[in-house]
Amino acid sequence: MTGGTRPGEATTKENEHVSGATVWLTGLPSAGKTTIALELARRLRAEGHRVEVLDGDEIREFLSAGLGFSREDRHTNVQRIGFLAELLSRNGVTTLVPVIAPYADSRDAVRKRHEAGGTPYLEVHVATPLDVCSVRDVKGLYAKQAAGEISGLTGVDDPYEAPETPDLRIESQDQTVAESAAAVHALLTERGLA
Repeated sequence: MTGGTRPGEATTKENEHVSGATVWLTGLPSAGKTTIALELARRLRAEGHRVEVLDGDEIREFLSAGLGFSREDRHTNVQRIGFLAELLSRNGVTTLVPVIAPYADSRDAVRKRHEAGGTPYLEVHVATPLDVCSVRDVKGLYAKQAAGEISGLTGVDDPYEAPETPDLRIESQDQTVAESAAAVHALLTERGLA
């Protein structure tokens, strides 16, 4: 039988595997993680990529409702997000995860899950200094902590273990959102993922 496809059958080009990847943006509250992720998502979608942004606040509301902010609950939250990210990524979705994930062992477990499945995983440290984050204070968390209204704020009175060897470190206070997003895009391109 010679070439050609039957009605409804995909062509070779349509059957080519589209590689997804997880880009985990970790950093302090108000570091700029979500802002960078949204700009990067816009760029990738404009290029025709399938993209999802797993926002930490939305995940807590819909997937991790009932979890608190103890070390154990934070670890559980990160593992749930990591599972979802890996599931999406291995199915051809570029998954951007702007989530604090304050503990190195939690982030390492997510990386190992991706590596076990052969799913690309990039860790981006949005390394905005605490004093800059507290001025930005997008959600008013630093002000509430200073007023004694909340405790356990990551980087202030709860630990943040910065990545020692991230795939990319962004000093967001020294560049525009567009430049930060472009840096992550360049990394994806370099790794053959964009």
